[in-house]
Amino acid sequence: MKRDRQSKVRRVRNMSRKTRVKKMVKGVRLAVAQNQPEQAQAALQQAVPIIQRVAAKGTLHWKTAARKISRLTRRVNALLAQS
Repeated sequence: MKRDRQSKVRRVRNMSRKTRVKKMVKGVRLAVAQNQPEQAQAALQQAVPIIQRVAAKGTLHWKTAARKISRLTRRVNALLAQS
């Protein structure tokens, strides 16, 4: 019974963290799609620590977090080089 309660609490917590990561990633991608380098860079600077924190808590695998950060950074850097 205790394990069931713990898993329910963790599930809600993990869902919240994953949703937050998805929203941050979406914000960066949206800024890149709208061709706004300053906003994309600012959104990336907000997203990276959150992604790293979620990985540190164990909600995301550390390699998944690194891959997300890498791909977002590449997109933002390409946009900055373009403008």
